[in-house]
Amino acid sequence: MIKKLAKFIKEYKKSAIATPIFVILEVVMEVIIPLLMAKIIDVGIQNSDIHYILEMGILLIISAIMSLAFGMLSGKFAAKASAGYAKNLRKEMFHKVQDYSFENIDKFSTSSLVTRMTTDVTNVQMAFQMIIRILVRGPIMMIFALLMVTSISAKLSLIFLIAIPILGVILYIIATKAHPIFEKVFKKYDKLNRVVQENLNAIRVVKAYVREDTEENKFKEVNDEVYTNFKKAEKIVAFNSPVMQLTIYTCILLISWIGAKLIVGGDMQTGQLSSIITYAWQILSSLMMISMVFVMVIISQSSAERILEVIEEEPSIKNPENPVKEVKNGSIVFKDVSFGYSDEKDEDKYALEHINLEIKEGETIGIIGGTGSSKSTLVQLIPRLYDVTKGEILVGRSKCKEI
Repeated sequence: MIKKLAKFIKEYKKSAIATPIFVILEVVMEVIIPLLMAKIIDVGIQNSDIHYILEMGILLIISAIMSLAFGMLSGKFAAKASAGYAKNLRKEMFHKVQDYSFENIDKFSTSSLVTRMTTDVTNVQMAFQMIIRILVRGPIMMIFALLMVTSISAKLSLIFLIAIPILGVILYIIATKAHPIFEKVFKKYDKLNRVVQENLNAIRVVKAYVREDTEENKFKEVNDEVYTNFKKAEKIVAFNSPVMQLTIYTCILLISWIGAKLIVGGDMQTGQLSSIITYAWQILSSLMMISMVFVMVIISQSSAERILEVIEEEPSIKNPENPVKEVKNGSIVFKDVSFGYSDEKDEDKYALEHINLEIKEGETIGIIGGTGSSKSTLVQLIPRLYDVTKGEILVGRSKCKEI
């Protein structure tokens, strides 16, 4: 799925590649800052060396400014790449829909196609932006900070080596529980859009027959379904935040407790403990960011699958090798035509069956029947909005379909 969606980055590849590069440079600058602060405390303040403090302070300011600049550039390129990616997805989906037959559109429904081209694409856009920026930043920051902590105190680094796997297991459990519910949520969104669309399209009929209460009840029912499913999914995802907070503060407490003992024992300096606490915040905040991306990916996974369904759908009507593009006259002939919709391929459920009809050019024919008697279906077969199931239709004496 990732490979199939990645090809739509197209002309925005440079921005997508530039984003993680500037993110890495930003992380390097941020990792250097605690190290400079530790040197100021342990060397400059400890020895009352003003010259050294000023020297390190200038380097500290330069590092902070460079970090800010790299962060701004990464944000700019990430926004450009993600917005362009979403544009390409919408364009591809729209062009694909143009080739659909009515049978394909019936399969998805108009409301579902609208949801997929708006809400689903927006979800994938947000996930893509977070992946190329935050998901790159998180692991790189965590690795660099962990290496710095290990170089200062291998004993304190064990705290993170225990906390990270535990969090990984918890995040995996959250993902497996939440993903199926989000799939249901987006299907309910399709239904919600369909109810709204039907109401707006037939608003004159609704008002004429005083059906406002019925339509309101229909909307309330589907709206409550969306609310119930979304609440259920969000309850599971909500466990992510307290678990992360508990882990962060537990690690900080352990580092402070063990680090204080090491300082008293002479195995560590105050500046080193200060830098380790800063690195701890960087590591744990990176985990928090990764978890945020993780939640967004869970939501967007369902959206990505729905987008691919539209892109990979093959039109049910295809032209032969040498299609006829012009007709000699307006005559129409139905020869033993039978037709069933996609879910009505059984002969017992045909909408039309054994239709034999000839309409000469310039002739006017009236088709009479009750609601649901397939009058519109018969007309839609003439311009080949649907393919006939059996028989053939000749337009201008040219063959449209034969089985």
